[in-house]
Amino acid sequence: MVTAEGHGMIDFLGDVLAWFANPDNWTGASGILNRLREHVQITAAATAASAALAIPPALWLAHRRLGGTFVVAVVNIGRAIPSFAIVVLFLPISIRLGLGIGFWPTFLALLFLAVPPMFTNTYAGVAGVDPELVEASRGMGMTGREVLAMVELPMASPVILAAVRVAAVQVAATATLGALVGWGGLGRFIVDGFATQDNVEVFAGAVLVAGLAIVLEVLLGWFERRVVPTTLQSRAESIEIVVA
Repeated sequence: MVTAEGHGMIDFLGDVLAWFANPDNWTGASGILNRLREHVQITAAATAASAALAIPPALWLAHRRLGGTFVVAVVNIGRAIPSFAIVVLFLPISIRLGLGIGFWPTFLALLFLAVPPMFTNTYAGVAGVDPELVEASRGMGMTGREVLAMVELPMASPVILAAVRVAAVQVAATATLGALVGWGGLGRFIVDGFATQDNVEVFAGAVLVAGLAIVLEVLLGWFERRVVPTTLQSRAESIEIVVA
């Protein structure tokens, strides 16, 4: 026996499928394909910029064994600030600097989200390399730069790549906030759906965001397994705990 609630859910899911099947929802500036492009664009830009900002200094500091817990704690202060608060905070700053609304406030908020886990786990990965292995490398005549490039970085690569993967998925999920400050992306379907009380559009937007995050997780996980030697992959098993 199917209850009224069951019929209502079936009808709702039918409406969602009809929304996806409507060609008008796929084309144009407000279509799925363009919104997906915008979402991927800002996700890729924020993830790449975060990696460029976080990984090099973390490698150097960990190689020199400088900073330790203090540096990691300072970097992680940004994680205590909600992403939405950062978006709102940078909105007037972006406008005053002539950068406008939309992309830049969202981009800066995503930087604050992605830099801490990348920095923390890069530092932990390099600092956690067996000291005896490092000393043996120096004993073989390797310079400090060679030790970092040929010993510490390869050993830390599973942890670093896992951190990038987790951060990228978080960025993709959080980029929906950009729709609140004039940016596009898949979050537009959620925000516009709430504005017009269109639950079908809200649900469809949430499905698109979740689907993109899952695809990104799978692709980056595949890349990670292809790049990292099997003998080192076990070092990344604790990454979820560290990032959390």
